[in-house]
Amino acid sequence: MRTPKKNIHFLDNYLLSPTNPIRINVIGAGGTGSKFMTALMEINHSLLELDHPGLDVHLWDDDIITSSNIGRQRFADSERNLYKSQAIVNRLNRWAGVNWKAETRKFQREADGRIPNGAGASIYVSCTDTVASRIQISEIIHKLNEQDRFHRDKGKYWLDMGNTKFAGQGILSTIGKIDQPASKKFKTFEKLPSIIEEFGTAMQNSEQKDDTPSCSLAESLSKQDLFINSTIAQLGACLLWNLLKDGMTENRGFFLNLKNFRSQPITVGS
Repeated sequence: MRTPKKNIHFLDNYLLSPTNPIRINVIGAGGTGSKFMTALMEINHSLLELDHPGLDVHLWDDDIITSSNIGRQRFADSERNLYKSQAIVNRLNRWAGVNWKAETRKFQREADGRIPNGAGASIYVSCTDTVASRIQISEIIHKLNEQDRFHRDKGKYWLDMGNTKFAGQGILSTIGKIDQPASKKFKTFEKLPSIIEEFGTAMQNSEQKDDTPSCSLAESLSKQDLFINSTIAQLGACLLWNLLKDGMTENRGFFLNLKNFRSQPITVGS
């Protein structure tokens, strides 16, 4: 009996051997985003050591650091009242000698309906906490791809990470289709579905309507456990790192439950 081919997605050809740093837009600098940025710094350094041009990261968030953010998110008391995005980017720029950018605004359309300047990127990473924000991100990145079909920073991938109190997930998707090489060994997939395409309706039905911000760390911890964000961030970073390093992946995401310490991969083609 012939052994079934393993399902694989191969990295976009340009990102496999780029001539310039890969532009990444990280959207959201809270519990997950603030810790994912540290992981991106480590990915960038490791890629440079492998003679890769590295990453050009822009962090989008218009929130200000408050006392409830200190402890569960990666901020110090001395950074209170600063923009989250600026505090993180300034810190990483000094630490790693990079020139990443802070966008002290939301990743959303302007009041007149225009897509914000600088919204284009090869890879998008969303760490937001509402379904509405994910729907808007999805709409913007697909619209940009229609406009910038031949641009160097044309969108290729979208990694979305989200969580509840003890559980969460990361979903890696393609923006459109990524050409795949012919392979006798693997069954290749040019399209990886996004979280909106796959779970959008269920997410809208289950989303809680309480958007009241937490006023203290104790209140924040009643909504999200202390280490759920950092664990999600590390798993998401590992997924992205393996894709960039190996040029292929057999997994397109994961589910995580810290209550029972279980993680479950989401395989390509499933």
